Amino acid sequence: MTEAGGRWNRRGMLKLTGAGAGGLLLGGGAGAAAEGAERRRYVPPSPVDTGRVEGGKVVFPEWRGPADAPSAPPPAPLSDDQRVGFAIVGLGRLSLEEILPAFAESKQAKLTALVSGTPDKLAAVARQYGVPASSCYDYAGFDRIRDDPAIQVVYVVLPNAMHREYVERAAAAGKHVLCEKPMATSSADARAMVAACDKAGVRLMIAYRIQYQPHNRRAQRFVRDGSLGRLVGMTATNVQTVAANGAEQWRHKQALAGGGSLPDIGLYCLNTARFLTGEEPVEVWATQYSPPNDPRYAEVEETVSFTLRFPSGFVANCLTSYGARDDKHQRLNFADATIDMPNAYSYTGQQLSVTRLEEGKTARTELVIPETNQFAAELDHMAGCVRENRRPHTSGEEGVQDQLLMEAIYQSARTGRPVKLDPVEGRDAFRGPPPPELQG
Repeated sequence: MTEAGGRWNRRGMLKLTGAGAGGLLLGGGAGAAAEGAERRRYVPPSPVDTGRVEGGKVVFPEWRGPADAPSAPPPAPLSDDQRVGFAIVGLGRLSLEEILPAFAESKQAKLTALVSGTPDKLAAVARQYGVPASSCYDYAGFDRIRDDPAIQVVYVVLPNAMHREYVERAAAAGKHVLCEKPMATSSADARAMVAACDKAGVRLMIAYRIQYQPHNRRAQRFVRDGSLGRLVGMTATNVQTVAANGAEQWRHKQALAGGGSLPDIGLYCLNTARFLTGEEPVEVWATQYSPPNDPRYAEVEETVSFTLRFPSGFVANCLTSYGARDDKHQRLNFADATIDMPNAYSYTGQQLSVTRLEEGKTARTELVIPETNQFAAELDHMAGCVRENRRPHTSGEEGVQDQLLMEAIYQSARTGRPVKLDPVEGRDAFRGPPPPELQG
C-alpha cells in the first residue's frame, strides 16, 4: 500500500478506503469524492460476460485463449414440470447407493415413486427423498401404478429372474421401462420382455451404463475413426471378491441370478467389446472354474475366461471372477497404439492413456476427460427418449443379444469346444441412435 520510496500517498489511501460502505475518505476534498465516484461508476457488462439465449439455453462466447481447453456449456436442466417421472422398483444397494442419489445430478428425470416389499425401508427412503406415501407401492399392489400419471418410466432394479415379470407388468400398465442388466436369465425371457413392450407401445431400455460413460465413449471413437490404426485385440478384466457369507446373497442362487460372475460383472467385458467395435462376434470359446466344496459356488460359477472373435479379425480376451481382488482394467491393442483404461467398468475413477510413437520415441499420454455420473446419464437418456419418442441407444434388442452370447459362452465352457455364431450384418445392429446429449 505504499508507492516506490515507501511514502504513503493520497491515491493509495483512497484505494484502500474509498470503496467500502461507510469507508472514510482520508485526505477529503472535492477531488477525492470525484475520484471515488469515478471508480464506482457502473460499467455495463459485455456480451462475453452476459452471454445470450439460444433455443432456450444460455450460451457464452469463448473467453479462454487458444492455449487452454474451451469451457463446457453451462448446465441446462429442465424445469420440474418438464422432467420425466421415474418409479424405482427395488430398494437394494444399487438403488440406495447409486441410482437414487443420481437424480440430484440428472437434468431431465425426477423421482416420483418407490416400490419395495420392505415397509419400514420403503417409508424411510420415501422420507429421505420426499416421496409421498401415496406414491409408495408394494409388490402386490404394483399394478396400481397404471393410475399414477406422475410415473412415466419404471426402473426395474430387482434380482435378475424377476426382471421379466416386472417389465411385463410395467408395460401392461402403460409405462416405459428401464431395466437393469443382465436383462434376464434366459434369451427366451429377454425376447418375451421385448415383445411385451412392443405390444404395449412403450420404450424398453437396458441399463448398460458403460455405453454412456465418457472414457469408454472416447475409446469407441478411437476404434471407429481409425486414427490409431486397426483394433487388433482387447484384454478385458472384471473381477472382485465375495465375503465368506456370500452364499446367502441372491447373486449366488442360480434360480434368481441365472449364473455367477459372468452375468453379473463379466457382462461388462462382453457388452463393451461389442459396443466399441459395433461388430457382433462370430465365434466364442470359454472355460470356467469354481473352487470345490465352497458353498458360495454350489450353484453358480466363480470364474469364467472367454474369447470373442469378430468378423474383422478383432479378438477380445475376457476374464471375470468372484475370486480375485477388485480389478476392472481394459486394454486395447491397435496397430499403431495401445490404450490402457484402469477402472474401465467402475462407477468412478476411469482413466484413459494412449501409448504410441511420437517423434521417434515411445510416448504415453493420459487424456483428461471429465467424469460424469453414469446413472444420471442413463436416467437422462431414457427421459429424453420418452420426451422425444426416440428408441433408446441400449435397447431391449441389445439385451437379447447379450443373453444369446452368454448362453453360447456357457455352452462352450460346458463342452470344451468353440461355439460358432451366425454372422450379423452391419454395425450397431441392436442399438438405437447414439445418445445426442453425449455427442461432440
